[in-house]
Amino acid sequence: MKLLRYGAFGQEKPALLDAKGGLRDLSSVIPDLAGKTLGSASLAKLKALDPESLPLVQGSPRIGACVGDVHNFIAVGLNFADHAAETGAAIPKEPILFNKAPNCIVGPYDDVMIPKASVKTDWEVELAIVIGDGGSYIDEKDAMAAIAGFCVCNDVSEREFQAERGGQWAKGKGCPTFGPLGPWLVTPDEIADVQNLGMWLEVDGERVQNGSTKTMIFGAAYLVHYISQFMRLDAGDVITTGTPPGVGLGFKPPRFLKGGEVVTLGIDGLGTQKQNFVPFKAS
Repeated sequence: MKLLRYGAFGQEKPALLDAKGGLRDLSSVIPDLAGKTLGSASLAKLKALDPESLPLVQGSPRIGACVGDVHNFIAVGLNFADHAAETGAAIPKEPILFNKAPNCIVGPYDDVMIPKASVKTDWEVELAIVIGDGGSYIDEKDAMAAIAGFCVCNDVSEREFQAERGGQWAKGKGCPTFGPLGPWLVTPDEIADVQNLGMWLEVDGERVQNGSTKTMIFGAAYLVHYISQFMRLDAGDVITTGTPPGVGLGFKPPRFLKGGEVVTLGIDGLGTQKQNFVPFKAS
């Protein structure tokens, strides 16, 4: 299944994508794509539905983040061998973990705002994992069964905040709008091999990232297993798993976003995103 959420920010409704690309409303079946509705029992009920029996959503509504009410937004750093090489970093012996603020999550086509005083806002196309049946100390052999689905994430990053302001990477990772997710949450049964998906990102039409999940140092199943050794993974938690080469930091000289750019990105089978990067504006 390809599951999604539509409607105004904060008022999104759940839906699934039918065979013709239409949105079928799921509001009469589940309240949202969030928390326990992403567990295996709930997803099995959704899979058994006849999409044609569900109301067809009319018009072209806003598409929201494909998962709601995220409590834990975990990220993995330097998880692609070719990206580590472009930054000059050593290959990590264990996954590097940090958190993105859950309230930075926005929809796949929403504007991304350059933070106040930013000088090094960067882009990162990433594969994100959404947890279904979570838990602690998950065996690697059981990890795929703990996953509700996969989606595209743009792990937007402010490199000065991240690396030059002291402390944790989280400073440059959780600014408002820095977590576009979607358009779809794609269930694992639709993906033949999650470790062999093409990934790409363009800035103003120029292809700058062109990679594959096959160069991930730590694969999706291992990451779920590993992270669950340190924290409980709950239904609806999101893990974004690292980026291939081609980020702005890796250019010589580096290239960063100032506002006014259009960033488009996608992963095979998971859909595409498109964001206008806009200058900071106080809310």
